[in-house]
Amino acid sequence: MFKFTTLALAATLSVLAPTAQAATVNVKIVGFNDYHGTLESPGTFGANLGVPVASRPLVGGADYVGAYVARMRAANPNTVVVGAGDFIGASPLVSALFFDEPAVETLNQIGVDFIAVGNHEFDKGKDELNRLQNGGCKLTNGVTDPNSCRGFGSSAPGSFDGAKYKWLSANVIETATGRTLLAPYGVKSFPVPGARSKVSVAFIGMTLRGTPGIVTPTGVAGLNFLDEAQTVNALVPRLRRAGIESIIVLLHQGGFQGSGNNGDINGCVGNLAGSDLAPIVARLDDAVDLVISGHTHAAYNCSVNSVNAAGQPAPTGLPNSSGRLIPVTSSSAFGRLLTEVDLSIDSDTRDVVSVSPRNVLVAQNNPVSPGDPAIAAINAYIAANPATRNTVLAYKAASAPLANAVLATITAPLPNTANAAGEMEAGDLIADAQLQATQPSPLGGAQIAFMNAGGVRNPGFVSPAQPAVYPYDVTYANAFTVQPFGNSLVTMTLTTQQIKDVLEQQFASCNTTLTNNRIMQVSNGFKYTWNAAGTCGTRIVNVSFTPTDLISNPALPVVSGPTEQLVINGQVQNPTRTWRVTVNNFMATGGDGFGVFVGGQNQLGGAQDIDALVAYLVAFKAPAAPYNPAGAVLGKPRITRQ
Repeated sequence: MFKFTTLALAATLSVLAPTAQAATVNVKIVGFNDYHGTLESPGTFGANLGVPVASRPLVGGADYVGAYVARMRAANPNTVVVGAGDFIGASPLVSALFFDEPAVETLNQIGVDFIAVGNHEFDKGKDELNRLQNGGCKLTNGVTDPNSCRGFGSSAPGSFDGAKYKWLSANVIETATGRTLLAPYGVKSFPVPGARSKVSVAFIGMTLRGTPGIVTPTGVAGLNFLDEAQTVNALVPRLRRAGIESIIVLLHQGGFQGSGNNGDINGCVGNLAGSDLAPIVARLDDAVDLVISGHTHAAYNCSVNSVNAAGQPAPTGLPNSSGRLIPVTSSSAFGRLLTEVDLSIDSDTRDVVSVSPRNVLVAQNNPVSPGDPAIAAINAYIAANPATRNTVLAYKAASAPLANAVLATITAPLPNTANAAGEMEAGDLIADAQLQATQPSPLGGAQIAFMNAGGVRNPGFVSPAQPAVYPYDVTYANAFTVQPFGNSLVTMTLTTQQIKDVLEQQFASCNTTLTNNRIMQVSNGFKYTWNAAGTCGTRIVNVSFTPTDLISNPALPVVSGPTEQLVINGQVQNPTRTWRVTVNNFMATGGDGFGVFVGGQNQLGGAQDIDALVAYLVAFKAPAAPYNPAGAVLGKPRITRQ
């Protein structure tokens, strides 16, 4: 247990000082979160928002993450590398095409020890997670899939070694056995200087309890997700009986810095007030010494042993169940940052006596000082240790023919950021693609398509060029980045009343699964207005539908019937009238709390979301006219807010 209190500074410093009789064991913890199979740099990133764009370094990439970890390890051989979940899933094509085996192989090469499961570890279900943990090829129709077991980062071609690290799932229980799906915690032991004894540090890993609400139900079938704090607190006595007093929690749940922050990667403005993470920390046993968090892709360092502007210890952190402040960290996402934590342990009491975390940019270059010796040392290490880089290059080459294929041209950016009503340019396009794929009668006879906002991935159909140049050619890799899940389409019959009801489920106050509103994206011809001041069941004001034919030519959709009013001033018109509606299988099975879709009748499966998107985009490939998001034929705005 980390014995730090918020008493007077002198008393604090006396607590932090180890006793004269005890040796101090210094341990370095390197943490990161939400890697998402990001083998290559996700772009530039600054230590705060005040850093000019031109001065922000290119960051991340598996080889650079590995080099920074190696440099940190060289400073202290007592190093543990850990993660707070979502290290696979929603990955770029270079990893996802090969079933995220490249992500696992590069994490092996980086030298990761323990990773908490996150919600995306369950995208393909527990059996696939177990395969990635234990190794072996992915089978399709009983034979090895041609995109599995490439072996570029495994022991031999045609093989996949599996993870050399341990995924931890303390709060994920298999209902059939009553046991945790994977190990609940991992332990690393370190020698005491001048003695034959060792001290041990335990790492408890878990995902957010709400994982079933944000993962396809088939992905979490047969599993039960327990309360995070209760799970940790129940394990503390077991660890103490084993002589372990130093306890770290790896938790795939997070928060954001409060208003007024400047994006400082080591800031903690607001102490995560109002987040889903803070109430969990507030219930943790006093034995917990540090929480490494994730999920929100935010950067923060709520550090107890940080130093303030006056050069004195700044007692910031989140209070636990005893009111003691606990350091809580998060390192953004995609390998942009690493959290470097220096931990000191009293060898007699086995208690943590100091914790000093800091978030570090995984910079590939220094635009301000091109000759930066620290960056030069990192590049020299990569040149001398090319295994990870070679693995990435091999997978990139294998995916290149598909990744680089041009699908369409767009005239302007199509981001996944929403306007005040919740409508996204990228979301409109995806909903239209899914409607087009299921409009033919044999394929579903769809009239309307809904797309969940969380499934429209960052950054949308936006050029990675700096500055962006339009018209822009959209490649398969661009499309896959926006739709990386491999979800299949489902067309079902809903009544007008059910359509009103499911639209009402978009709002967090009326949906226990959501902590924020999740405004669904809708297809051409469907429009609705919602009132932010409304109460549960009364927010949807007006809904209309104009039949629109996307089959003949998605670039020139044709209105094929009169406009009908489904809801007028909150009143459902003809509530039993039926409609054919397309969603993805995540939504069809109640994902994001859209339980109305579970009751849809006459369900018919369809194409994968990425295949529908590709088929739609090719109508805008030269010599055809490019996709113009401002075109009148697209019927925008589709969503309005009162």
